[in-house]
Amino acid sequence: MEKPCLNDKNEYPNDEVLSHYLGKTKNIWDSFLDFIKENYPLFSREWRYYNDGKNWLYKITKKKKTICWISIYYNILRTTFYFSDNAEDLITKSKLKKEYIDQFIHGKRYGKIRSITVEIKKSTDLNTTKSLIEIKEALK
Repeated sequence: MEKPCLNDKNEYPNDEVLSHYLGKTKNIWDSFLDFIKENYPLFSREWRYYNDGKNWLYKITKKKKTICWISIYYNILRTTFYFSDNAEDLITKSKLKKEYIDQFIHGKRYGKIRSITVEIKKSTDLNTTKSLIEIKEALK
């Protein structure tokens, strides 16, 4: 399995670094950030280096609630969402593709939470991430 690119603690993921690793998908990253700023102004966003995974991750939060994590691979963004079991009904009744619903239903459990990870290689892949943000916001 490939590893995320941003594993140098001393290389902050600024625009130049992101352009280097994301290549043509950098414009998708930029449009995603614009989408978040416009539609979810209360969300906080930050890059942090995590020693446990030896990697920079972009964390999007609303107050104390984590919305999603984003990791950078060569020419790919990966968004990962963690949902508790009470999200199952919303996820199974959503318009998400079967592969994402199955990922949640049959995926590895971390206590009482499960994850859904979306690989974003083209702009239409962002639609799934946007839907997952809506689901996350619908949960209390």
